[in-house]
Amino acid sequence: MDSILILDYGSQYTQLIARRIREIGVYASILPGDAKLSESELSGVKGIVLSGSPWSVYEPGAPAPDPAVYKSGLPVLGICYGIQRMTADFGGLVRTLPDREYGRRAVRVEEENALTRGLPSSFLSWMSHGDSVDTPAPGFRVLARSETGIPAILAHESKPLWGVQFHPEVTHCEHGLAILGNFAVGICGASREWSMERYVEEAGVRIRSAAGGGDVLLLISGGVDSTVAAALVLKSLDPERVHLMYIDTGLMRKGESEQVMRTLRGLGATHVHRVDAEADFLSVLAGVEDPEEKRKRIGDMFITVQEREVARLGIPEAFLVQGTLYTDLIESGKGVGKKAHVIKSHHNVRSPLVERKRREGRVVEPLDRLYKDEVRSLGRLLGVPEEVVGRHPFPGPGLGVRVLGEVTREKCEVLREADDIYISELKRRGLYDEIWQAFAVLLPVRSVGVAGDVRRYGWVLALRAIVSSDGMTADVYPFPMKDLLEISSLITNRVPQIGRVTYDVSSKPPATIEWE
Repeated sequence: MDSILILDYGSQYTQLIARRIREIGVYASILPGDAKLSESELSGVKGIVLSGSPWSVYEPGAPAPDPAVYKSGLPVLGICYGIQRMTADFGGLVRTLPDREYGRRAVRVEEENALTRGLPSSFLSWMSHGDSVDTPAPGFRVLARSETGIPAILAHESKPLWGVQFHPEVTHCEHGLAILGNFAVGICGASREWSMERYVEEAGVRIRSAAGGGDVLLLISGGVDSTVAAALVLKSLDPERVHLMYIDTGLMRKGESEQVMRTLRGLGATHVHRVDAEADFLSVLAGVEDPEEKRKRIGDMFITVQEREVARLGIPEAFLVQGTLYTDLIESGKGVGKKAHVIKSHHNVRSPLVERKRREGRVVEPLDRLYKDEVRSLGRLLGVPEEVVGRHPFPGPGLGVRVLGEVTREKCEVLREADDIYISELKRRGLYDEIWQAFAVLLPVRSVGVAGDVRRYGWVLALRAIVSSDGMTADVYPFPMKDLLEISSLITNRVPQIGRVTYDVSSKPPATIEWE
């Protein structure tokens, strides 16, 4: 099968490049940016993409491609750091900008080329860089510039080398898919043979190979990811070998545990285990305020409870299956290479106990190369009910990272009630499906208020609602003010412990979707 090889230099968007190319119908694989490329690794490869990076090309230790990349004769597309790397490698000049270019920027096309074919004369790109090409390397032509005059698209006059200073893989970039299609299909000549059906086949092979003839245990959070992972595992293995364990942490949303159990039984699972571990989790979170420490403790307790229950059930040799997504891996600094920065730790990625099991080869993660939108598509293909597939994302640590500061049973109850009112109202008003993710956050702040003639000192609640397609970037949902005011009033009237409601208007980036 034809493929595009992506070399990862630590960008938060590397897997998103693969995601977009796969969306075109072309298979894409990823290797570390400095990987030595053998003949076997280039088998079937029609083109190479150099990803972005948090590094500057002039920093000591900055990642660079194997010289075989340029000698291969394959078309190469440099994205952001990738074109800066290419420029420096071929004798051009890269400089640090006085002001970082970030967000939407207009790009004006000055010359048509195979990469710019079909693009309008001007379009909005998505920029995210502090360095930029100052003087193109000899032989490179500028095909387009940003509104500030910075080279935005470049191509070599005789070599199969192209580059863009922006991120065409990000959904906010207009015509980004067309640019990637021009490269993968038009320039590289790759055939469109990739599909989600193909992914199901390959994931099934991975699952069966990893599990061998043994049992597998899947920890269910109740969200889309773990539920789809369960459906995939049940399709790939004999259900008698699959144990689904739902650990009720006490950090779940209102009525969630009961809904999870109904869903799991509906998937045809034979072995479903529910564990009441609220006391365990609240105990290790007592007095802890740091979000990273909370995530680590929750992650460790998940594995502690799992190991305890596995011993009780008599399946100690079972492989651990997780619904880990690639966004979890890259935000936790676990991208393909070693140049990624940690944005936040996910309990199913960076927990010491999970890492130990991963080193032992005892973890199977069949969704670890998918994004949320792909997981939803996979779930529909596998017959997972739409009410589950279309459900808003929920973090593994649950309310543990939505109660800011110390987590207590009382705070969780307050947040559960408020969040239930918020989500129920979104559904009642027909807004839920317009929003990619919505939730409430209990802030570690009390505010003076008045209830009737009585002074009240209540908690402050923040509402969050964003629109996105993959979770890597997100915009704030533009609530009609009438709805926002009415929902706020309902919450403060029905949950007396809450005295004030705010609305978070931060996009991602610079913020993350979750607060912790």
